[in-house]
Amino acid sequence: MSAKDFKAAAAANKRIYFYRTVAVGDKMVEIKEGLSYDDVLLIPKRSSVNSRKDINTEVMLSRRIKLNIPIVAANMDTVCEAKMAIALAREGGIGIIHRFLPIEKQVEKVLRVKRAETIVIDNPFTVLPNQTLHDIQNIMSEQGVHSILVVSPERKLKGIITSRDIRFETDLKKEASEIMTPVGKAITAPAGTTIERAKEILQEYKIEKLPLVTADGTLAGMIASKDILRQYSHPKAVKSRKGRLLVGAAVGVKKGFIERAGKLLEAGADVICVDLAHGHSDLGINTVRELKKAFGDVEIIAGNVATGEGCRDLIVAGADAVKIGVGPGSSCTTRIVTGAGVPQLTAILECAKIAKDYGVPLIADGGIEKSGSITKALAAGASTVMLGNLLAGTDESPGMTVIRNGRKYKIYRGSASIDSAVDRETIGEEIDALDYTPEGVEGFVPFKGSVVEIINQLLGGLRSGMSYSGAKNIAELQKNSEFVKISEAGKKESGAHDVEVA
Repeated sequence: MSAKDFKAAAAANKRIYFYRTVAVGDKMVEIKEGLSYDDVLLIPKRSSVNSRKDINTEVMLSRRIKLNIPIVAANMDTVCEAKMAIALAREGGIGIIHRFLPIEKQVEKVLRVKRAETIVIDNPFTVLPNQTLHDIQNIMSEQGVHSILVVSPERKLKGIITSRDIRFETDLKKEASEIMTPVGKAITAPAGTTIERAKEILQEYKIEKLPLVTADGTLAGMIASKDILRQYSHPKAVKSRKGRLLVGAAVGVKKGFIERAGKLLEAGADVICVDLAHGHSDLGINTVRELKKAFGDVEIIAGNVATGEGCRDLIVAGADAVKIGVGPGSSCTTRIVTGAGVPQLTAILECAKIAKDYGVPLIADGGIEKSGSITKALAAGASTVMLGNLLAGTDESPGMTVIRNGRKYKIYRGSASIDSAVDRETIGEEIDALDYTPEGVEGFVPFKGSVVEIINQLLGGLRSGMSYSGAKNIAELQKNSEFVKISEAGKKESGAHDVEVA
């Protein structure tokens, strides 16, 4: 390529792909050079950013879902269940509930996220008057709630039971009708009560829960004071039109995925993620098509792919976001086992050229080791990053906690590991042990504390990286960014060196 052609290409695309010609037998073959995050740096640009607080990290997760931060919790069984999804949505990101659960359990996780924070709870937890204290305690424990409403079979409100009402009760056979504060003594409000009026009632009577009833006494919902307060404590939280936290849920591509997706959407899932290691396949493409055919305008994340062609085929099939990454995850051994994959930065760059033409966001899935990797992934064209390892050791992750050599760890494993495969058999997914070759490993990650602290650290690094690129938002980062390839000496120079780190 001449200097003139090089400049023209750079002006048009700002990204150049290099090929090396090698001899294979009696033929000369061009082999593309692939780059990972650590192979490049972002060239610093003049910046008008005065403070990291001035930087806007809003992005699109999919065609219609907006996030306040570009972080997605991976749909892995040691990363994301309800607790992680709630914490991440409150910070402005989103979690994808993994699929390695019976349908009813996965639905329960979605419902828990949806009930965690909403101004008006449409379907509060209820019991019938003849249900026992044993039933009530089980529901409160399983659902993580401290109050429950008592209704007739026709949904007429009969009373309310709070944790204070049962604190010292020991007779587990006592019925709800004997324990509850009856509706005549309980404070209620008419259906349609405004939030401002609800705040006045909650304050006046010093209560935590306000049941809403219709004119004939039918339960219509409930407002909780803690949900109103959370509006102020989590200003970046991402919510649906009904004021409920956003959450995604994963499905597979084998039998039953339509049934699973339908129940997840009914529970309130905002986006369905088609979970497949090799998304550029007939299985992946047909699954996207069938989901769109069955549910219409449902938002679908599809993947994983590592080429522009794979990205295009999923978008044409109906994907509203595409996951990029074949083999870059820390617990993934796909590239070693199969010999297939594309270094992650190159995969994002190639897919971004295609996705931009269709207006479909990309999710960079895997290979994120530090905040600088996030900046590079977004600069290359991704809208969000999907994190597994970085979130796996937190309080909110569902992985088992263990003590090793006096230190606290959590288990973290790839979705294609042998242990994950064993668990998948328990939910009815057929795995032929003799024919199964794992493409992931199980290991331990150090315990990291609250996920909120991890997110804040990552966002701090991202905002600094954006300021170095002269960008006040993600769109400017992608427009302004330029990469420089570095050598092994450059990689060494980039980290701490020639000092003894304390």
